Amino acid sequence: MMQTSIYERSNPELVMELGRSFRDYRLQCRMTQREVAENAGVSVFTVRAFETGKSMNITMCNFFSLLRAIGCLQEAEALLPELPPTPEMVREWQEKNAKPKRIRHGK
Repeated sequence: MMQTSIYERSNPELVMELGRSFRDYRLQCRMTQREVAENAGVSVFTVRAFETGKSMNITMCNFFSLLRAIGCLQEAEALLPELPPTPEMVREWQEKNAKPKRIRHGK
């Protein structure tokens, strides 16, 4: 089966995919929905609805709490990685730190 581009999928489809992936991570951690809910400070209903794709409006705070509960919060950094410097920034840095072409001594 050919995988569709992320841009071809709807937001609800993406949330459902996140929920399924979260479930796989939770099971890999050998945690129950109740344990995750207690550690995340959310209801078991929230965890169940997210994992089964019945909740399309999970808040970012709840999502981060769930990631934290299963020890995967560091993965959130991949959502918005640090941007590389722009060419203008590189040029400015190079100009600021360039060695002088020649040094003049006063008379």
